[in-house]
Amino acid sequence: MIKSRKIELLAPAKNLECGMEAINHGADAVYIGAPKFGARSAAGNSMEDIAALVEHAHLYNARIYVAVNTILKEEELAETEEMIGELYRIGVDALIVQDMGILRMKLPPIPLHASTQTDNRTPEKVTFLSEAGFTQVVLARELSLAEIRGIHQACPSVALEAFVHGALCVSYSGQCYVSQACFGRSANRGQCAQFCRLPFNLVDADGKVIVKDKHLLSLKDLNQSEELESLLDVGVTSLKIEGRLKDVSYVKNVTAAYRQKLDAIFARREEYVRASSGTCRYEFTPQLDKSFSRGFTNYNLYGRSDDVCSFDTPKSLGEEMGVVKELRGNYLTVAGVKSFNNGDGVCYLDEQEHLQGFRINRVDGNKLYLQEMPKIKPRTKLYRNFDQEFERMLSRESAKRKISVEVLLAENNFGFSLTLTDEDDHSVSLTLEREKELARTPQEKNLKEQLAKLGNTPFEASHVDVDFSANWFLPVSALADLRRTAVEKLISDRKTTYRRELVTLKPTTHVYPQSQLTYLGNVMNPMAASFYHDHGVKEVASAYEQQPVEDAVLMFSKHCLRYSMGWCPTHQKGTSPYKEPYYLVSTDGKRFRLSFDCKNCQMKVSGV
Repeated sequence: MIKSRKIELLAPAKNLECGMEAINHGADAVYIGAPKFGARSAAGNSMEDIAALVEHAHLYNARIYVAVNTILKEEELAETEEMIGELYRIGVDALIVQDMGILRMKLPPIPLHASTQTDNRTPEKVTFLSEAGFTQVVLARELSLAEIRGIHQACPSVALEAFVHGALCVSYSGQCYVSQACFGRSANRGQCAQFCRLPFNLVDADGKVIVKDKHLLSLKDLNQSEELESLLDVGVTSLKIEGRLKDVSYVKNVTAAYRQKLDAIFARREEYVRASSGTCRYEFTPQLDKSFSRGFTNYNLYGRSDDVCSFDTPKSLGEEMGVVKELRGNYLTVAGVKSFNNGDGVCYLDEQEHLQGFRINRVDGNKLYLQEMPKIKPRTKLYRNFDQEFERMLSRESAKRKISVEVLLAENNFGFSLTLTDEDDHSVSLTLEREKELARTPQEKNLKEQLAKLGNTPFEASHVDVDFSANWFLPVSALADLRRTAVEKLISDRKTTYRRELVTLKPTTHVYPQSQLTYLGNVMNPMAASFYHDHGVKEVASAYEQQPVEDAVLMFSKHCLRYSMGWCPTHQKGTSPYKEPYYLVSTDGKRFRLSFDCKNCQMKVSGV
């Protein structure tokens, strides 16, 4: 008998609406920002909204994880501890944290997940976190399948969570200080200023311009939709969609797309099963290229890749539609296989490789009528980054998630009984005391039809059976009342019997992988410092946000411009005609020095 492993599709929510729709469209779990101290400061949520989301999710055995993953000031510790207690009381399933000071608080028995901000890329780090009490660890986005397999083999007891879709940070998460250095906005405090999406010139040591006005640190978006099975096979348990700032249509579409991909895998791989209940039915066909993206990449899943950058624009290109054939007056004709809709948003790269766009007024075959003709030439490639018809479908109720139930109507000594048994083996029975009377016409078909009418409830009937010894009569109204009451009781039963994982944190003193912590340790409060000291760290420096370090490396990146230019001495055996060191120069004249750590295969960005 094959032992099965529950696999979790984890979707983002910036607010209650997004969270509810993530559940409705197939998420097994949702992560959402706490009222304060989440790594997306613009995506905080009230306790009332989180509580409502918890109640909805638990009906489907889905989980709610709350992000409390900033580093904390000393004066914020007491408030954070109080907030965590309230999150536990409203039923939250786990906290996503970065600050180790939280492990020194008086915590309720709530599971802790190690945020990707804790820079989880080695077996030693993940093993340490597991032994410290973390039940799930969010892996660095930069890891390959081989690296993930190595972590899983070294630490099989902890659940591994990996990003599968969405925006990529160019720096290792938790190791980026450039936003703080340039704008006073700490990424580790949830206030990233998106420095990596800005345009730069790349110049050499002599001031020669190598590349002009390109988004040299901007990466494409992650898309592992065709690699899910490979990720599961190396030990990933939770598949995470990025996007706590994304809108609800993004959440609907991307969650549904990955739900369908996973269900197809589960249908032929019985060792993998879904982690929650219910089946989703969609009123649209999920298509990943219709939601925001800068183009897609597998990043480093199979090692170094040439196709990770989005140098021309940090904005969404969308789906490729065809090319401009010719321009005529107030319309242009397009050669392509996909059709446009009135109101679509279209973009293209002009001769300077800058992103431009227009909206379509009217479509007539392959003719696009525009309000104002853009400066565009024949053979220019067109992309649709807003599909009017697709968005219209998503703006309505675009999915229903139903839990299957078996329905049994039977007779008894007092009258009749109705039993509902759901797919998770929750069962409720109600008795209708009523004197039996024979019907004049056959009743079974009508009774089954009435019992199957579960309408807007969370349930759908997979099987309806009527067990009568005679053709008994039951009024439709009485049957409807009985069915409605049974549904309400089943809903209540599912909620009250939901099993929340409880984890009591125990003090630990096992040795941390490093004996010294620089500013890269992100230690901002005495409780975090105490945690590291108790785990063998002799020297703990203050966080960069507290005490900026002169000549500090501000960004550590797997993305390497020397590799992008074909000059990598390790992978490409290339040589550059330009003199190092290279510099990134922003539009306001700020300079940032690049250095290349070939031993660890990474690029470093430092201030000048």
